[in-house]
Amino acid sequence: MPSSSPRVAVIGGGPAGLMAAEVLSLAGVTVEVYDGMPSVGRKFLLAGVGGMNITHSEPYPAFVSRYAERAQDVREWLDPFDGPRLREWIHGLGIQTFVGTSGRVFPTDMKAAPLLRAWLKRLREAGVVIHTRHRWLGWNADGSLRIANPQGELAVRADATVLALGGASWARLGSDGAWVPWLRDRGVPIKRLQPSNCGFDVPGWSALLREKFAGAPLKNVALGLAGEPARKGEFVLTQTGVEGSLVYALSARIRDAINQAGIANLHLDLLPDHPVDKVRSVLHKPRGTKSMARHLQGQLGLEGVKAGLLRELSDAQTFTDLDALTLAIKALPLTLVRARPLDEAISTAGGVDLQGLDKRLMLGAVPGTFCAGEMLDWEAPTGGYLLTACFASGRRAADGVLEWLARG
Repeated sequence: MPSSSPRVAVIGGGPAGLMAAEVLSLAGVTVEVYDGMPSVGRKFLLAGVGGMNITHSEPYPAFVSRYAERAQDVREWLDPFDGPRLREWIHGLGIQTFVGTSGRVFPTDMKAAPLLRAWLKRLREAGVVIHTRHRWLGWNADGSLRIANPQGELAVRADATVLALGGASWARLGSDGAWVPWLRDRGVPIKRLQPSNCGFDVPGWSALLREKFAGAPLKNVALGLAGEPARKGEFVLTQTGVEGSLVYALSARIRDAINQAGIANLHLDLLPDHPVDKVRSVLHKPRGTKSMARHLQGQLGLEGVKAGLLRELSDAQTFTDLDALTLAIKALPLTLVRARPLDEAISTAGGVDLQGLDKRLMLGAVPGTFCAGEMLDWEAPTGGYLLTACFASGRRAADGVLEWLARG
């Protein structure tokens, strides 16, 4: 490391950027964080509304597999800072955690704000300077950073830069993807930003279904793409289609199917705990004067939104053919035609192509500039995987900066 303290600019005050700032400051680097919003960590705080799911406790090989085709790349970030190490780091801030029944890990008070407050206090005590309402606008011709603030525009020079600008979902919280053209102009390869962990539209719900069941959860169901095993969980009907945890878990596969074929065909098992033979035998029981709706409710507990969706997605003839009705209950066809808009998504896929970065997460096209967090081309389901990889990538980028500065 040079004798004089180098200066590093971190652009973006989310988990990845703040983690990079912490690692750098602890190594004696002068760190200034620039964020365009009035306060840092806004998306982090909103993600904690209803329960701050910080990571997941499942075994490491399964955890890594959640990053799908980017698993090997993300593993390099996670190996030194996985879920258990993240929990230790949180405990070091004076915040305790617990494992929920689903294996997800939460702070004991379920809130993000106390964690963020404690973290910011430690960063400031370490000398990190945080500038809010300072928005990065790319580079000047001399290579300095263009930073706009309420008083005008600054030209900031730094020995290295960490970009942690997020994806393009929830633009009102600062992640708007405005950085894409500035990096492309510098020759950085960018994959198209697309919604991830998002809802999807159907060709069109009936007015009756929308009026009665929009917002209603379908619990204890199983959903899968055509030709693939179904996954158990729950999701929610919306005015235009479906959303919720089970849909989010399949969102990458659904989105890819729509990109390739224009639609995604799924099958929905309304009663995953009932074998098909049991459903068939129950349906063949005499129902006397009862309507089919009452029969389904009394014998199989099919009522409410499940019964409504069965009617919506089946024709009248299906209800007169008990074998066809059995198949509909166990494999109800559901067609999705488009993802909800990018700004509604929980996260984004696409971004800076990992092929344009070295193992230190430094841009090959812009030496001395490192990237971290959701602006990179990877995705993961909800359940703590997104946050864990954001934290870990921030640490990896910071370690890369230190290595690069030491060589300089």
